[in-house]
Order: sequence, then C-alpha cells, then structure tokens
Amino acid sequence: MSGVGGKVSAASARSHTRKSHKNSSSESALLLFIGIVSWAYQAIQIPPPKQCGSQDGPPVTAPRIKLRDGRYLAYKEHGVPKTMPNTKSCLFMALTPADMMHFQCLRLAGAALVAPVVNYWWPGFPANVSKDAYYDQLGPDQWALRVAHYVPWLTYWWNTQNLFPSSSVAAHDPRIFSPPDMSVAAKFEARSYADQITQQGKYGSHHLDMIIGFGSWEFDPMDLKNPFPNNEGSVHLWHGDDDLLVPVKLQRYIAQKLPWIHYHELTDAGHLFPLADGLSDRLIKSLLVGDK
Repeated sequence: MSGVGGKVSAASARSHTRKSHKNSSSESALLLFIGIVSWAYQAIQIPPPKQCGSQDGPPVTAPRIKLRDGRYLAYKEHGVPKTMPNTKSCLFMALTPADMMHFQCLRLAGAALVAPVVNYWWPGFPANVSKDAYYDQLGPDQWALRVAHYVPWLTYWWNTQNLFPSSSVAAHDPRIFSPPDMSVAAKFEARSYADQITQQGKYGSHHLDMIIGFGSWEFDPMDLKNPFPNNEGSVHLWHGDDDLLVPVKLQRYIAQKLPWIHYHELTDAGHLFPLADGLSDRLIKSLLVGDK
C-alpha cells in the first residue's frame, strides 16, 4: 500500500526489483541462446572449394579427364610413349577402394588395391567382425568416423574444431604407425606433392572423402562379381599384418568372401609398406606377370 505523498511500500519495491531481475535474466538467456546458435551456424558452414582454374583456385598444370559427375581427374604420364608399351598401368590414391576398383577394372587389364580403407558399415560384414575392427581404432578416429557416418554435415566442423580430439589420421598422430611404418616414415613425410593434396581446400580433399567412404553406400562391395570372368585380367589385394590404420581382419574377410581376389598378406608390414625397398616393384610385377 502506498503511504502518504505517493510513496511506494518496501514490499512493492522488492516485487518490482524481482520482476526486473527476472526479465533481465530471460533477456540474457535469450541473447546467449541466439549467440550460440549463430556461432554454431557459422562454424558448420563449409567454405567454397578452390577449384583448379578458378579465380581463387590453383592453376591447371596437368592434363585432365572430365568425369561424368562434372569433376576432373588430372594425371601424369611416365615411361615410353603410350603407343609403344605392351602393358599399361594407372596408380590411384583413394579413400574409397570400391570406386577405384570400378575405374581400374573396367579400363585396364587388372587392379591392385594396396591397404585400401574399408567402410565399417558395409552390410556384408558380420556385426562381430566390423565391431571388433572398429574398436581397434584410436578413440579420436572412432568419433571422427561416427560423425562422418551419422551426421555428415558436421564433418567439416568436427575436423577443424579444437574442443575435442579430431581424426588422428589427418593429424598424422604417431600412434597410428606401427614399428614397420616408422622405419619408412621419413620417406612418407618427404613427399614432394604433400602440399598439393589440399590445395583445393581440406573439405574437398579430406572431409568429403570421409563422408563418401564411411557413409551409407548404395551397394555392398561384398556382392561384386569377378570383372575378369575369362581370366583376361586379375584383381589383387595387398595388406600388411601390422597395419594399425586399417585392421587386417577386414581384408581377410573380404578375401574369403570374394575368392576371385588374389590376396597378399605381408608379414611384419604396416600401412606404409609400399615405401619399403623393393615392395613397389614386387607389387607391379605380380599384377603384370603374376607371382613367378
């Protein structure tokens, strides 16, 4: 009740103060929520690719083939003129081995898959096999692949943020290299083309590969048929038994499921075994003339 002269009572003043504080707290919470949403929206935005030949992209410095989906595949030729060789071979570095298999098998006399990355969510894997292999990975890699598979729109943010450990593979964490890998690691780090890999942006070079490689595929590679039913070519799969990056147990299952694949498992070899002395020559010889 107001006193004489229109004075406000103490109880009324306290009530008014509480309402002001409540309104102020609600406004602060709303502003905080808007700020977080705005930050999150900006954080997950994918930067535009720096396409070769564009104004902001790297220059085109090699011959290219335009693919059916509109992308380009650049290549470099080595050896004698292409009108002279008895055999032809192509070397690809890819995250999705089935894509590489399709390209090579349809156009060449054979294919060699070297320590290819495998999708743990391929339906052809028994649950216990894929689960055991999945949990053989380092914790950060388990989470990086979960994000790529279940919430692919967060892949860019997950692999560029600093709040949680991201892919140890992308970071070249030494823990992903086995002792045989460490013996050739200097050759791997000395690659002259390393900077060219991400010149169009990390999303298009790494993160999109993760989304495609570990996403939900439209087919099961375990259902693939022999592309060379008349033995006019062959498909080879090479893997080291000490590969900490791609568990060998998955390749063993694939080789068992697809007996038309020539499986080569190397003892005391890691993921980088092609860099070991003589291994590349052995691989190419096996593809072209067989294991003689």
